[in-house]
Amino acid sequence: MEYKFSDRVQSLKPSAIREIFKYAADPTVVSLSAGNPSPDAFPTEEISEISQRLFAENPIAALQYSVTEGYTPLREFLKGYMKSKHNVGSDSDDILITSGAQQIMDLASKSVLNEGDVVICENPSFIGSLNTFRSYNARLVGVPVEPDGMNVEKLEEALKSEPNAKFIYTIPNFQNPSGVTMSLEKRKAVYELAKKYQVLIIEDNPYGDLRFSGEFLPCIKSFDDEGIVIYSGSFSKVISPGMRVGYAIAPKEIIQKMVVCKQGQDVHTNIWSQLVCYEFLTKYDFDKHLEKLRDIYRKKANFAMDLLDKHLAPKITYNRIDGGLFIWCDLPENTDVSQFCMNAVKNKVCVVPGTAFMANETDVTHSFRINFSTPTDEQLKKGIEILGELAKTL
Repeated sequence: MEYKFSDRVQSLKPSAIREIFKYAADPTVVSLSAGNPSPDAFPTEEISEISQRLFAENPIAALQYSVTEGYTPLREFLKGYMKSKHNVGSDSDDILITSGAQQIMDLASKSVLNEGDVVICENPSFIGSLNTFRSYNARLVGVPVEPDGMNVEKLEEALKSEPNAKFIYTIPNFQNPSGVTMSLEKRKAVYELAKKYQVLIIEDNPYGDLRFSGEFLPCIKSFDDEGIVIYSGSFSKVISPGMRVGYAIAPKEIIQKMVVCKQGQDVHTNIWSQLVCYEFLTKYDFDKHLEKLRDIYRKKANFAMDLLDKHLAPKITYNRIDGGLFIWCDLPENTDVSQFCMNAVKNKVCVVPGTAFMANETDVTHSFRINFSTPTDEQLKKGIEILGELAKTL
């Protein structure tokens, strides 16, 4: 039988990262290509305690259907926590608990995008979100990322020339894949441009709590006095990605549409996961847990950057990071990044070519992404030494 797929998915391709994972599954290959939290980062004992208590004291609450908006005590806690901690949320906003932050991208896209609309995004940017926007037949317009965030002059040029732009997508903290953090000046400038041109902003912030050096910067959503920012939060990097719990804070009208769309997708987010998150946030020391994570990633990141300095310089360069899970490495301009990454695989180390993260296939990059959180120190040392040997051949 000949299968006729919808126009929306016909041109979609498998994630390049997922394809690379096939090579990384080989136990002889050092994988620097994942984006997973460190195995040391999971609060396994606490989650076990909470789960046992839940199933002993209130099993039906963890097993029965629940409301689409999310577990009410968790929503109420997050409203207060995000307001007091980050000045995020107002009386005109509401909150929706989602199946990870990835679902926020899908629900927001489904709620506001029409075919042919434009999404302005950082270039490079997170492939999962880019593919979601593409699945709604949106056209992606990339704005170059600089060491302090999105180029605001290029952003305004894009907004001027694209009247069908519906929203700006940004990861302001330790951006995936570049590791870049947007400066306070640029955060304010991006918000003012969105106001000026009357477009929404999706602020994706999965890594904000993982700052291990430098000063915390305010969220773009904290400036939002006009109801134009959809804030995307997640517990994937700070509790567990497998539990799939994220949350959107956005104007009530937008949340209402996202709720209707979610009802057609999965009815509600896994209720056991929501209960566990709520218990962990309210009955354990969450701030102490975050400090533990920062300590883990500070050590791993510094170890990785010391290795990069030792083995890759001067041919391969990078910008030092203050948090998150990724380091973006730049090859000489005459280097074919895809060929370099394929040569790395042949030499038993996996990294992700920058081409996987570009807004359009024709966009040029000479960079690749490495992840330092998942591999052991021994694997990091071995993998970066191999990359160093390849660097000598450039």
